[in-house]
Amino acid sequence: MITTSDLKQAIIDGLNLEDMNINDINDADPLFGSDGLGLDSVDAIELTLILEKNFGVKITNMADAEAIFASINSLTNYINEQH
Repeated sequence: MITTSDLKQAIIDGLNLEDMNINDINDADPLFGSDGLGLDSVDAIELTLILEKNFGVKITNMADAEAIFASINSLTNYINEQH
C-alpha cells in the first residue's frame, strides 16, 4: 500500500518540481488547474508514465482519468485499488 507521501515524492521527482517538497502539496488540492498543483496536459502524460514506472499501474479507461487525477487522495486510492 502506498501513501500520499510516496506518491507526492514520485511526482516531485518525476516532474522535476525542484522547488517543492511533499509538505507543499495538499492531499485534497486539485492536481490540474490554477487552484492546486497547476499541472497541465503534458504533465498528465508524464504522470501516467510515473504511475506505470513507479507503481506498476496503468490508466486503462481514459473516461475515468479526470476523477482518478482529481487529487493526490484520489490518485493514491486508485493506485492502492489496483494492487
